Amino acid sequence: MPLAKNKLFVHLILPLLYIFCIFAQQPAPAQDFSIEHILSAPYLTNLVAAPDSDRIAWVENIEGQRNIWMAAAPNFEAIKLTNYSKDDGMPISQLAFSYDSAFLIYVHGGSANRGGEHPNPTSAPSGADQGIWAVRTQSGSLPWRLAHGSHPVLSPTSNELLFTDRGQIFLVPITLPGTANRYNSNPRQFINARGSNGYPQWSPEGNSVAFVSSRGDHSFIGVCDYESRQITWMAPSVDRDQIPCWSPDGKRLAFIRMPGAKKDELHNITDGTPFALHVADVSTGTSLEIWQSPANDGGFAQSYPRSPLRWTRQNQLLFYSEHENWLQIYSIQPDGKSVRCLTPAGSEVEVSSVSASGEHLYFSSNAGDSGRRHLWRVALPDGTPEQLTSGRGIETDPVALASGNFIAYRLSGATLPSAINIVPVSNGRTKRIFPIELPKSLPQQELVVPQQVTFQAADGLNIHSQLFAPKNASDNHDHPAVIFMHGGPIRQMLLGWHYRSYYAKTYAMNQFLANQGYLVLSVNYRSGIGYGRAFRQAVNQGPRGASEYQDILAAANFLRSRPEVDPARIGLWGGSYGGYLTALGLARNSDIFAAGVDLHGVHDWAFRATDFSQGGGWGLQGEALLESAFRSSPVAALDTWHSPILLVHGDDDRNVLFQQTTDLVQRLRERNVPVELLIFPDEVHGFLRHESWLRTFRAADDFFERTLKKKKHQR
Repeated sequence: MPLAKNKLFVHLILPLLYIFCIFAQQPAPAQDFSIEHILSAPYLTNLVAAPDSDRIAWVENIEGQRNIWMAAAPNFEAIKLTNYSKDDGMPISQLAFSYDSAFLIYVHGGSANRGGEHPNPTSAPSGADQGIWAVRTQSGSLPWRLAHGSHPVLSPTSNELLFTDRGQIFLVPITLPGTANRYNSNPRQFINARGSNGYPQWSPEGNSVAFVSSRGDHSFIGVCDYESRQITWMAPSVDRDQIPCWSPDGKRLAFIRMPGAKKDELHNITDGTPFALHVADVSTGTSLEIWQSPANDGGFAQSYPRSPLRWTRQNQLLFYSEHENWLQIYSIQPDGKSVRCLTPAGSEVEVSSVSASGEHLYFSSNAGDSGRRHLWRVALPDGTPEQLTSGRGIETDPVALASGNFIAYRLSGATLPSAINIVPVSNGRTKRIFPIELPKSLPQQELVVPQQVTFQAADGLNIHSQLFAPKNASDNHDHPAVIFMHGGPIRQMLLGWHYRSYYAKTYAMNQFLANQGYLVLSVNYRSGIGYGRAFRQAVNQGPRGASEYQDILAAANFLRSRPEVDPARIGLWGGSYGGYLTALGLARNSDIFAAGVDLHGVHDWAFRATDFSQGGGWGLQGEALLESAFRSSPVAALDTWHSPILLVHGDDDRNVLFQQTTDLVQRLRERNVPVELLIFPDEVHGFLRHESWLRTFRAADDFFERTLKKKKHQR
């Protein structure tokens, strides 16, 4: 359907672009461009909608102070529900409204590490915790703690919630502080079964709870009756059953089945696995397989999306799958008939939302614009996808409100960090509801608009990247350059502020570096998302041969060919997997890369496979694979490493063992390689404190100033 004939598109996109331009072009006073300035804007996450009324809530993080805001129809005026005032590194997450919208539930604090320790990045002597909290949905109320735990799931019919704690499922009522109730306001254990139990899902009438019981090499799905506490297992097998979802009438349960583990089998995050859709009769526990993936197509599609499987009110099952080489959403009838792809071919789909009536599916996708995300919708059961937004914005996280009359979503852009928008479905007239104004300290007028560029790696693969070029850059090979590499590696950097908090911060740093005179190239190397399954499952990736390193060399060649760039002053920086590639570049090619900033990177894949976790997450076992893992690591090329490096790491890292850095530093010191360190006691992998990010970027700025900028006259 031509977009020009789509009334909703016309009404939505034109006001959106107008507001975006006005917002982005507000005159700004003359100011110095500092790291503090570029990180001063609020970042918004956790957008959720109420089940019974047109209201939404979200989390604002402004300079480390995290708080919950809410807005309701008809005016959607934002009100602040919490008043946390410190950069204490305590996340706020997992927002959910009660069934009657009287309360908002959230989790405060981070999850425990393998030692049972919760993140405590301020090193508070009293320690830190993770708890479930409640706040009334009216201004002026104070939040109160309900229980220790996480993953709250609220009842659809009463003010009760289920949650998980240490592998078991508990129940707690939502009562105001000081009031009595039948459970005396204390959580009580709802399910105490063998294994690790979680993912509780209330039935539509609130009289039963489905859950997943993981037993290591296999998992079961059980249904526990609310009153009798009797558990019925759904077709128990030797496989891994997961993601239960209820039929609208509460009589059936759909779930995903994957094979159980073989002896000594190790998981590789880049591999796929077969998966099947099952529909079970709750009264008998018998199930019917209604669809089987054609090959090893599962894994990523069932772990990356927030809601991999849904059962709509129109009695239609929706599921994510990559079996046609792209992450897309499919529909199927509960009897297995009428399988159909609902989303645009040749593109990736991320966050999605179904209207309360089940009549429309809303989703964000990179269809037609690989460097951004835009909103789409499709009428269920078998409509044609229609694009709702386009242009230079990045629109994500569509949320359909209860009445079906409004959509809420997050918006960002090249110069717009983060915003919440509301759209009436009837006319598509976009309204920005938060923030109304950005901080005056944010230097919008001094930001650059990154350009999408492509180049070929040595094996002919096209690599997409974003180029941040300084304003008024000269063509006399006078500028230093920096290559940025994201983590994951299952990520994609975009042509604007990212929808993930970590990469919103690194985007801001790339803007700062461009302002300081560097050409910055942010590389979407192979094994990332956004370009199909084959790109994500790159051959010989990471510990199996570091095939993506040729993309970094191609990025260097691209920069060296630019008339603005001094080829002797090219640096590297990145975090996690990007830290690995930074260290790998310095180890293998100190003749090309003059300096690097490595945030919590992996430096020895074999060490990760034997000391961090069995197989290291990449299925590394056996002498041949461990040898390949070592050869693919920075530590295998230390004798050719001469360029200086700044290493940044928090010692409570739960993703990359801190000893990856302690080990590397000792080896580099033995070889007299210049090493600088910034260590954060008690910080985690994705730094929780704003102050940690400030210190990291200040240190990186100072390091590149000395190792790249001031090398100009020493060529």
